[in-house]
Amino acid sequence: MRFVDFLLFPFALIYDGVTALRNRMFDVGLKKSQPFEVPTVVVGNLAVGGTGKTPFVEFLLNRLSSKFNLSVLSRGYGRKTHGYRLATETSSPADIGDEPFQIYSKYKNKVCVAVGEERILAIPMILAENPVVEAIVLDDAFQHRYLAADLNILLTTYQKPFFSDYLLPMGRLREGRKNVNRADIIVFTKCPQNLSEKDKSIYKEKTAAYLNSAKPIYFAGLKYGAPYALGKGDFSLGDNIILVTGIVDPEPIRLALENKGKRVLEILAFPDHYAYKAQDMEKIKGIYKIHSAKNVTILTTEKDAVKLKDNRLLELIPDIPVFVLPVEVEMTRNEEEQLLNRVESLIINKNAESEI
Repeated sequence: MRFVDFLLFPFALIYDGVTALRNRMFDVGLKKSQPFEVPTVVVGNLAVGGTGKTPFVEFLLNRLSSKFNLSVLSRGYGRKTHGYRLATETSSPADIGDEPFQIYSKYKNKVCVAVGEERILAIPMILAENPVVEAIVLDDAFQHRYLAADLNILLTTYQKPFFSDYLLPMGRLREGRKNVNRADIIVFTKCPQNLSEKDKSIYKEKTAAYLNSAKPIYFAGLKYGAPYALGKGDFSLGDNIILVTGIVDPEPIRLALENKGKRVLEILAFPDHYAYKAQDMEKIKGIYKIHSAKNVTILTTEKDAVKLKDNRLLELIPDIPVFVLPVEVEMTRNEEEQLLNRVESLIINKNAESEI
């Protein structure tokens, strides 16, 4: 344990007491959780960001949107608006948040996307505007206990699993480890390729120490696709990369690029959900000029790309190649089938019950 952790420990105890009291009030009924007739599936975590919730939501949409009429509901973190908003052609990242905008950009012809801090108020509004919706996937609502979700999928990273993390401010946990029991499914994300069954067993055993009953536990990695050009110029992807990100941890991307033979010269890391400004483009331009003789490319994430493109910041660096690295969740066929069968069964059975 670091020395600073001894200083932060009393604050973590206070935080634990506050969150434990809140959860206890829901558990005994002093605070009420609202169920809905429409099936609700929560994708959340115990930690503060960085567990891959958005790629996992997109994974569910990729697999299920052809079978069901789905909606995605998010708080819309980082947006400049408040209250309920339905994503439309005129929406921007500032209106609905960068991650909901990313999802809308990809799935607007298949999925209804909405944002709202108060989920139990937003859900009826979604259904009023889209009565054909057969299920709602909620991004980052594990702590939103005013909603009685039908299925809670809890994500925790392989690199920093919940059982090795600590409560804020010592660590990144929003609530105590024992609250993993509220999950119906647990998924370890950002797993290395070719993860052995032995390593999986170790993680399952460590997780079981916090569970009151057995729960399905799965393992998911990230698969990076072929980068595509973001700007209007006729550029090709170079072998040397300057990585520009506004995410919690860019290290997995660096490792993936180097495994594919790319060389990451520099990482320009901004805070999560960062709102890029004109001066940031000048900084990127300056770093690019330093390495311009090395066949270098600026590479960013899909989440960052929606803001760079929407805010017209790319126009400030028209002669610099900017590429986007797509990413998706990857699971073994067996585990993927088991997880999706659970979600599909919930949607089918609950909608059948509501029709009786």
